Amino acid sequence: MTFSGKAPLRIIPLGGVGEIGKNMLALECGDDVIVIDAGLMFPDEEMLGIDLVIPDITYLRQHKARVRGFVMTHAHEDHIGALPYVLRDLLDVPIYGTKLSLGLIRTKLREHKLAERATFREITPGEPFRVGALECDSYYVCHSIPDAVGLTIHTPYGTVVHSGDWKFDHTPVDGRQTDFARLAEIAANGVLLLMSDSTRAEVPGYTQSERHVGELFDAIMARAPGRVITTTFASNISRIKQIVEIAAAWGRRTAIVGRSMENYTKTARELGYLEYPEGSIVHPNEITKLKDQEICIITTGSQGEPTSALSRMALGDHRHVAVKDGDTVVMSATPIPGNEELVSRTIDNLFKLGAEVIYDPATRPHVSGHASQEELKLLLNILRPEHFLPIHGEYRMLVRHARLAMDVGVAPDKCFVLTNGDVLEIDERGARLGEKVQAGVVYVDGLGVGDVSHAVMRDRLSIGSDGFFMVVITIEQRTGKVVAGPDIVTKGFVPEQDAGEIIELTKQRVLEGLAEAQTGEHLAEAAALKETIHSTVATFLYERTKRRPMVMPVIMQV
Repeated sequence: MTFSGKAPLRIIPLGGVGEIGKNMLALECGDDVIVIDAGLMFPDEEMLGIDLVIPDITYLRQHKARVRGFVMTHAHEDHIGALPYVLRDLLDVPIYGTKLSLGLIRTKLREHKLAERATFREITPGEPFRVGALECDSYYVCHSIPDAVGLTIHTPYGTVVHSGDWKFDHTPVDGRQTDFARLAEIAANGVLLLMSDSTRAEVPGYTQSERHVGELFDAIMARAPGRVITTTFASNISRIKQIVEIAAAWGRRTAIVGRSMENYTKTARELGYLEYPEGSIVHPNEITKLKDQEICIITTGSQGEPTSALSRMALGDHRHVAVKDGDTVVMSATPIPGNEELVSRTIDNLFKLGAEVIYDPATRPHVSGHASQEELKLLLNILRPEHFLPIHGEYRMLVRHARLAMDVGVAPDKCFVLTNGDVLEIDERGARLGEKVQAGVVYVDGLGVGDVSHAVMRDRLSIGSDGFFMVVITIEQRTGKVVAGPDIVTKGFVPEQDAGEIIELTKQRVLEGLAEAQTGEHLAEAAALKETIHSTVATFLYERTKRRPMVMPVIMQV
């Protein structure tokens, strides 16, 4: 293994610390940069018109020649969702992942016409692989999707462990427990740095087993008078398998509805990760041909996404399913922070259609795929890392996780709570914070990636909150004399029937402002006149209404 000089090991989170979602972390050693995960985050309601939020990869672009690989811990959207956009700049960089993860990534990249151009390298837990000059390995972890792994990276300064998303489930649906024996083996060789998932660092005790969900679904199927419609994450293969099997045991056949869920389950079946009882699946076209007591529907929309199948069902706008009285709708997921209002709206619409909705945290069939406090402490006790870095969580979660590490014996000066763009450097002298790099968010809006700036978002918020006020005026080019107008167009400011007086007074103020400004020929320049109009109108409207609409002057010259 060769490394240039005595360069320190650098850990650079580009997403996923101080927030839930868009997980991405760069590990840099010598001439090699490994990128662990490339996830997205869904927009909140203030991000008007935005479809997705992905990490800012300016740092990776600047060091493109040294990026050796993307290593994916599992195939959830918050870990792989940014790949179609990131690969546009880094298409030559290979993608490492387990069999199922790569299969689902291929499915995603195919939609963006990138699957045939990307390079995939399959990894198997327990079989070492090299990324550049760095020797890596992986080990199985329990999560809410099969084939999830934690990672080990061997550096000149010691072994780094990245936990991925995980929990200790002793009775997992797929039979694969988190690999305790491998963790003990890693610990025996010493751990320089542990980076561990903090999503449930605030939750005491242990996370329940996925098998608990099966018991709850069994009780729901037993008492449901009509159809059972369940929504969960499309990638939750283990959950889907349980629902299909339980439905079949109660004499129900299952329809998979929703494009992403259809794609994910098809890929999982082709790769051997999802098997159904014979005859248990029906096409969505056949739903209406079966009695209500004989059908179960699994669909997308657990986060209230406006274009999802469940949201369209709740609005009576789905081509296969019309929700009706007697249906039981099961919300088998926890709302991601920021999505609570969308989920509540969907639930309200479902109740209006006569459905019984099971959504309360105490009764809905859902358990987290993330470790709670006792499991987090157990992992720390097994690995006994020299340094600790909490990842994957909002800032308060990272702080709570760091305190747990201190409680089990990690030195306080060796626990680091970072934000995106911070750099943790480790060498023979120890660990310390380095110089911060550029990090942040990139907005995906339609086909545009990164072309919506913070300034554009501010404009959208301004228009959305106080409306739009356009002032159109025609002037003589040489003198700046007004020859037509001002004409005013307003949207979302005040009701049209109330706007007449304000518009007339605004026109008068504009003309007065321009008259005062005509003190020199240079003021005939359009830019100066626009500024005069903007200032005059904005000041008058705030004085009169205490509102700040977006004011847009338009000057035509003749």
